[in-house]
Amino acid sequence: MRAARHWSVRHARGLETCYRLLERAAVALHPVWRRLGYARIERPVAVMERAVKGFLFDCTMCGQCVLSSTGMSCPMNCPKELRNGPCGGVRADGRCEVDPQMKCVWVEAIAGSARMRDGSAALHVVQFAVDRRLEGRSSWLAVAREKSAPVGGTT
Repeated sequence: MRAARHWSVRHARGLETCYRLLERAAVALHPVWRRLGYARIERPVAVMERAVKGFLFDCTMCGQCVLSSTGMSCPMNCPKELRNGPCGGVRADGRCEVDPQMKCVWVEAIAGSARMRDGSAALHVVQFAVDRRLEGRSSWLAVAREKSAPVGGTT
């Protein structure tokens, strides 16, 4: 899995484009999702999302994906699950203090962000702590629902 994860960071720009297209498609399909019922389609979409993102990003399905803000490097792969930057224990060679065999997720995030259009700016957006109640849920559907909601309300 780590090889695919490293590939994803190296190809962050192309994956960013794919992610934007997928987001547009998910938002455009909002009327269909709503008609079918978000609760009903949650499981099959989450299974598909887990397969794709699990392979490409070693995704843990936290339900609050921030890949587009972290250079296509999933911060949940950090043994400490740090979502807003590296800890103070990153080794001089860029490896993790907890798992010396692994390159620091945030070293990869910075490298991946440099390849993306707005990656450096997105990297500085503070991420909320993980809401464990959303684990296993589809972040794709959450984005579709959020971006389709009228201002000041929900759908």
